[in-house]
Amino acid sequence: MNMLLIAAGGFLGAIARFLLSSWMNNKSKTGFPIGTLTVNLAGSFLLALMTGYGLSEGLYSLFGIGFMGAFTTFSTFKLENIQLREKENHRVLITYLFISYTGGILSAFAGIMIGMS
Repeated sequence: MNMLLIAAGGFLGAIARFLLSSWMNNKSKTGFPIGTLTVNLAGSFLLALMTGYGLSEGLYSLFGIGFMGAFTTFSTFKLENIQLREKENHRVLITYLFISYTGGILSAFAGIMIGMS
């Protein structure tokens, strides 16, 4: 049963990532990878929130593993870093790295603290 929940969550998470990321990137024509940043920061917060809240095994499989696993994207984040480096867009690259890592940690911390309260 957990495998089906993970698969269903992954299906929904991948679609949600595509829709949100595409929408954010279309709204912003700056060249900054705002779509991936948005889904990764939101995912950091939401996964930590779920963890802090203590979801049941089934709900965690659906939302924590399935949905969040497909919603967030480490591979796209890394590819965008390489592309920014190749374009020699160092200021955007450094900003993206800083916001992604620092923001991800702070988002996860806020999510777990809210979930535990």
